[in-house]
Amino acid sequence: MGGKLIDGEWHSSGSKGFADDDGAFKREESSFRRWITPDGSPGPDGQDAVRAEEGRYHLYVSYACPWAHRALILRSLKKLHDVLPVSVTHWLMLEQGWTFHEGEGVIPDPNEGVEALHQLYQISDPNASCKATVPVLWDKKERRIVNNESSEIIRILTRSFDAFTSVELDTYPQELRGEIDEVNDRVYETLNNGVYKAGFATKQEVYEKEVSPLFDTLTWLEERLEGQDYLVGNRLTEADIRLLTTLLRFDAVYYSHFKCNRMRIKDLPNLHRYTLRLANKPEIAETIHMGHAKRHYYESHRSVNPTGIVPVGPDLGFG
Repeated sequence: MGGKLIDGEWHSSGSKGFADDDGAFKREESSFRRWITPDGSPGPDGQDAVRAEEGRYHLYVSYACPWAHRALILRSLKKLHDVLPVSVTHWLMLEQGWTFHEGEGVIPDPNEGVEALHQLYQISDPNASCKATVPVLWDKKERRIVNNESSEIIRILTRSFDAFTSVELDTYPQELRGEIDEVNDRVYETLNNGVYKAGFATKQEVYEKEVSPLFDTLTWLEERLEGQDYLVGNRLTEADIRLLTTLLRFDAVYYSHFKCNRMRIKDLPNLHRYTLRLANKPEIAETIHMGHAKRHYYESHRSVNPTGIVPVGPDLGFG
């Protein structure tokens, strides 16, 4: 989610993507893809990397954003609060994109003193023309963005800072990676991103095309969770974390705001049980701020919700 610099001016898109001429939502690729490794050796795909150090890095997030929420959950599960401080944007995203304007729950930027996230992108790369999205993993030493791709940031956090925490948790274990990747691919394409493809569609036929596989995947997940607590290997993995941040927002936001209203998570017993159990795990519960999420979506997306009215319900049992 973010905005875009065009010819020196800031343009807000309301999401990390845009609707094309055919009415379909297209998501933009992340731009900053360096890695952090324990000793500074190259990342998994030979990516340029910097060394993990206590106090060197800073995490910028929005409580509203499901992609940023992934990083917050990993940070909490691994107990990296002291190692990796966090700043939190305001929930309302309009002309300036994500900002640090005063508001409940906002944590300002202590490093560069910026008022809007896009200013960090400009500091990192004065020629930046990408969308200023969260999460952002910032290198205070080099004054630049290390990574703004959530799927990579959570893998960085799961192992790269192990020297600074007593928590032994690997959410992407070698023996389960193939199955985790398969689950991630389907969930991302049809559900994580699927809610946006349905919600930001500007033509009826596009909306109907995108919403159908979304509910096929929810049914598939409901069946997969019959008699088991986790998606892969009977243990908590990144597949669960990547799915959870969408499930948490589904009934309160995507069901109505994005017209994904064939069924609710509450109507699916296994998924509902799974969502509540993970959401009420203390390390995850502390990262959930549904007030920010609801206010962001309903107040920021004026093309979808012109009045900006935020629904008072539903009762979710978390957040």
